[in-house]
Amino acid sequence: MPDKWLLLLYGLPGKSGGARVSLWRQLKKSGALPFKTAASLLPDTPEHDERFQWLAQQVREAGGEATLLRVSEIEGLRAEDLVRQFNEARAADYEALRPALSRIAGKKKPTAAERAEIERCAQQFEEIRRVDFFGCPRAQDVEMLLTRVADRDGNPGKAGAILQTRKYAGRTWLTRPRPHIDRVGSAWLIRRFIDPRAKFVFATDPARHPEALPFDLTGVEFSHHGEDCTFETLVRRFGVTDAAVRRIAEIVHDVDLGDDKFGRTEGRGLDLVLRGWAKENVSDQEILDRGGECFEALYLALA
Repeated sequence: MPDKWLLLLYGLPGKSGGARVSLWRQLKKSGALPFKTAASLLPDTPEHDERFQWLAQQVREAGGEATLLRVSEIEGLRAEDLVRQFNEARAADYEALRPALSRIAGKKKPTAAERAEIERCAQQFEEIRRVDFFGCPRAQDVEMLLTRVADRDGNPGKAGAILQTRKYAGRTWLTRPRPHIDRVGSAWLIRRFIDPRAKFVFATDPARHPEALPFDLTGVEFSHHGEDCTFETLVRRFGVTDAAVRRIAEIVHDVDLGDDKFGRTEGRGLDLVLRGWAKENVSDQEILDRGGECFEALYLALA
């Protein structure tokens, strides 16, 4: 968590529309957080200090005024609040890539134009990641979707032998913070059908918890594979044949991947509720617990 921030205060003459647009674009590209009417915020690093110094000079050359402050706190806002605002801004940037990727993911073979669109989205993703200073959890959702559309040869039906649940009893499972429908549903599935005594921890780097089983992270065993979301992967790997679970898997798939593969709309309301909790000061564990109750009710309704 940063203990110092850089705050750029600026003002431009009313007739300097071109300079104003240029400044806005450069601040957005830098990942700066808009603060009040004419201020922007970045974590205090030498790179960000140099960028703000340069922008302040541009403002002055355009006839405006600029002041760069190094602050340790902003009245009424904790460091955690500022980090959350940065992550919300990056989440919106990542989310803007999903519609095009989800549309392409719903097709068996992308056209040349769609392959170009995938490349464009991949480049934009990397640009966003460069200014994702605090590891926004939404990045992995889009990264997995990018992997899915870029690799059309995945075969979700051949994910390996059926795993025995007794070998996974009493384990700690790891997933990303601020869980949404696929992670919450997967946690419910794990406790309901795989590991009733499962415990959960939240992190973006599995290496920090080597004893934990990671799920819904890029490049791990229990995650998106081929056309499957993580919930579907767990259902396949552990041989869950319950008909209601299969229907829930379709619901989670359509919300999480957004490709309307199964034409299920029941999960949209649940996903909005989970996203609302994620925006509140609700702990990750509580989101899993509350969401698990919702999934249990959904399961009983479908059984």
